[in-house]
Amino acid sequence: MRLEQLQAFLAVAETGNFQQAAQKCGVSQSTISRQVQSLEATMGISLFHRQGNAKLTLGGDRLLPHAKKICQIWATATQELYDLQAGKQTELCVAGIPSACAYQLPPILQRFAKSYPNVQLRVTTLGSDRALKVLKDGLIDIAIVMNNPFLTASAEMVVERLYEEKIQLLLPKNHPLSKKEELTWKDLHNFPQAVFKDGYGLQRLVQDQFNRQGLCLNAALELNSLEAFRGVVKQGSLIALLPETFLVEVTNDPELVVRSLSEPCLTREIVLVTTSDRIQIPPIQYFCKLAAEMIQQDISVILPNAL
Repeated sequence: MRLEQLQAFLAVAETGNFQQAAQKCGVSQSTISRQVQSLEATMGISLFHRQGNAKLTLGGDRLLPHAKKICQIWATATQELYDLQAGKQTELCVAGIPSACAYQLPPILQRFAKSYPNVQLRVTTLGSDRALKVLKDGLIDIAIVMNNPFLTASAEMVVERLYEEKIQLLLPKNHPLSKKEELTWKDLHNFPQAVFKDGYGLQRLVQDQFNRQGLCLNAALELNSLEAFRGVVKQGSLIALLPETFLVEVTNDPELVVRSLSEPCLTREIVLVTTSDRIQIPPIQYFCKLAAEMIQQDISVILPNAL
């Protein structure tokens, strides 16, 4: 059974005439007749009485509501696909790391909403690894995250590099390490630290660096909010390794000190990720382009060497 057979059957049922059905469908009468005959052969039953007007048989009468439902479902499905291609998307879901959601996304969301006022935006703060997994599972459309090649290196992933930034140390003003002229990774060995929760790319990055140095990361507290790090470090007992984009915001805080570590310099790469099928949809394509332009423009101002 084919869709065009059902459509021919419906046209004859609605008009009661093979010639009028052909005119309605924009095909020849012989084509309509052939489609109906093929359907009858497939079903093994006559669908129309052919004396005078084409009147439904008992079999045709039973088929009619099902044919209508099937054709309506198909019409709805094709319309939804046409709407999707035309950019008539009902919502767009974005997941980002804390720094992106806090500082970079708000102006992007405002600009996007003006261009696509009928698209509802949904934004979630997630760790990089978690965001990439839910993107792959189809639960979000776009992720702005720390790059993880193990999760982005597949043909379906579309990855655009945004910038690279240093990981620096945030200390309370009176911490012993704040007075050292040069800080090494070994200096951090015995000091308790506030770290990101498991599933955040930065936590994995910092842990890997300590492992490479043969050192133990003294993770005393797990957090998932940049402002929480700021408040906790101010208390005076913990230190934290955090991204440069966030630490720019705290450089004027008299109770905190930001320090760089000596070689090896630890950095993270921030990327925008979507999938090859989503990037073809106009609102998603526009959001990706807009986000890349605005984030890179913003970073070029606050971190001139990051691009």
